[in-house]
Amino acid sequence: MPAAPRISVQDVSMSFGDLNVLEHIDLDFHENEFVAVVGASGCGKSTLLSIIGGLLEPTAGAVSASGRPVDGPGRDRGIVFQQPALLPWLSCLGNVEFALRGEKGLSKAERLEIARRHLADVKLAGFENAYPNELSGGMKQRLALARSLSYRPQVLLMDEPFGALDALTRQEMQILLTQVWEANRMTVMMVTHDIEEAVFTADRVVVLTPRPGRIREDIAIDLPRPRTQEMIATDRFQSHVQRIWDLIHER
Repeated sequence: MPAAPRISVQDVSMSFGDLNVLEHIDLDFHENEFVAVVGASGCGKSTLLSIIGGLLEPTAGAVSASGRPVDGPGRDRGIVFQQPALLPWLSCLGNVEFALRGEKGLSKAERLEIARRHLADVKLAGFENAYPNELSGGMKQRLALARSLSYRPQVLLMDEPFGALDALTRQEMQILLTQVWEANRMTVMMVTHDIEEAVFTADRVVVLTPRPGRIREDIAIDLPRPRTQEMIATDRFQSHVQRIWDLIHER
């Protein structure tokens, strides 16, 4: 029997009063798959992520994680938001170690060792004792990523994680994210408004219609890995970008 999808969204709709945000979303995310979700502003991308994360309950339909109903947040699903929401009174090491305190059977020394390893993975070795207000925007997001990865969630949910960064830092973070994902191999759902970012990072790009959000198309991205900046200029890459742009702006 094939394994259950890591995440299964089954006929999900979401309304806030009279405002219909999502309608009849059916979508599976498989093990170790990187999926980007794009669409016009207000189409329900972030709402869908919040439902999968257990932060919102859908008006209709259901979500399951590895075959179990999602009825709230869980450590099987890590979340990285656009604003990293770090604890300002803790150092980089302390922020990651804090996320591990819910892991049973780990001593403080073991938690600190895991935290150091994940900081190194996101190129923050040497900044263990720095505090969030001493970090650049890109460094804060790397810290948020290390914190979410530290307890080994099965699914990583990312809501416009690089939206507040400058263009150069954003490109650097996209490369780092794909490297970290290839090393850790987990299921990733990333919401983004940046089409090139979606194509660069993802195995699949799901395009939502304008509100109420429905699935317009689910596109496989047939680019080899590891992804490199040189790919962006290729006809193959740009044809994906143009196709997705046309779908988003199609009326």
